[in-house]
Amino acid sequence: MAPEIDWESLRESMVRNQIERRGLTEERLLRALRTIPRHLFVPMEERYRAYIDGPLPIGGGQTISQPYIVAVMTSLLVLQGDGNVLEIGTGSGYQAAILACMTKQVYSVERDAELAARAHEVLCRLGLFNVTIKTGDGSEGWPEHAPYDGILVTAAAPSVPPNLLQQLADGGRLVAPVGGQEGQDLQVWRRSGEMMAFESIFPVSFVPLRGKAGWSEEDWLPKHE
Repeated sequence: MAPEIDWESLRESMVRNQIERRGLTEERLLRALRTIPRHLFVPMEERYRAYIDGPLPIGGGQTISQPYIVAVMTSLLVLQGDGNVLEIGTGSGYQAAILACMTKQVYSVERDAELAARAHEVLCRLGLFNVTIKTGDGSEGWPEHAPYDGILVTAAAPSVPPNLLQQLADGGRLVAPVGGQEGQDLQVWRRSGEMMAFESIFPVSFVPLRGKAGWSEEDWLPKHE
């Protein structure tokens, strides 16, 4: 009989070695990372690797992002705890769970209905009822609940979709990977009135954003091993 895995110890090691040692020290963020059981968002066959320092496949050609990347993207939103956040690309639901610990309400859009249903199930199991998920084209955003204090995009776009910038509140931040298959830059956009400004943080590698303002199947073909 296989020994029982000490998930709590693995999670603590993840936070200390992958997050704190890389300079992220915000107390609320670290508390969220220590609280949310990342392994529950990972397929059973990959669960034993849930706390490694890297991304993992979750099905549908998508991944759960590296813990450090989740932490960095969350920190770049500079959430105050009382706002509305839009996430584009629910995926496993793990990023939404972290955001749910950091803000009042999270709205998340996922293109894959099966992934959306699976994420919803885990989030409800954890009692994170401040996350609302819908299936649709994330590149169009979710205008019914705009404006958003933060928008986080978890898939690579050719450029930041204009509809998402329009749905950003004054003073809000949008965090997104921008670029193609050869690589992307993680960008932070800030709105000040009608003015938009952005800065690039560092290179990243994400799966493509699909939809009207995303990559087409022809422009971003699946890689074959």
